[in-house]
Amino acid sequence: MRDRVFADREEAGRVLSGLLPPLGMQAPVVLAVPRGGVLVAVPVAASLRARLDVVVVRKLGAPGNPELGLGAVGADGQAVVDESLVLAMRVGQDFIRAEIDRQRREAQRRESVYRGEARPPDLQGRDVVVVDDGIATGGTVEAAAVLLRGRRPARLVLAVPVAPRQSLDRLKRVYDDVVCAEVPSRFYAVGQWYDDFHQVTDEQVRAALRPAGQ
Repeated sequence: MRDRVFADREEAGRVLSGLLPPLGMQAPVVLAVPRGGVLVAVPVAASLRARLDVVVVRKLGAPGNPELGLGAVGADGQAVVDESLVLAMRVGQDFIRAEIDRQRREAQRRESVYRGEARPPDLQGRDVVVVDDGIATGGTVEAAAVLLRGRRPARLVLAVPVAPRQSLDRLKRVYDDVVCAEVPSRFYAVGQWYDDFHQVTDEQVRAALRPAGQ
């Protein structure tokens, strides 16, 4: 059977909405990974009647290849680094430290742009669904799980439209549930599974969050 190609992120979100496991009685929270994950998360949050917010995590790009993730970092500076990949690529620790600092500052900027003065939602005791538009290595959403565990949610669910099997298997160690619509046997990049995979802007993110009271 041919792997699914989504028309756009909104369609991918509608597909994911029908695959989510039953959630707790207390209102869940949907946290999108900006920027692209926000457009996927809008229909997910609507289907759950959940608050939509963001979890800002930045990929640590490899030298000369910023699309290759060596890990990720949040706005508070907490980082997850793929040490085996760093070792295999012979990436120096000076580069890693500088990249963590650069991406931390960008994560802080984006949180300010997206959320403004609004406080982040209280996650304690609530089911949380983390949504992205797809994953490759999974470093970004792995870092998101590490950051969010400190806010004591009842359960962390990862929901993504497309991802390779190897990454999903690893992420099952840090998420309570992992939901993925398509797991292709041959995976090259997230964008190949969308007809429309345009670059999402900060304004689109703000506009998507405003109806949820952001």
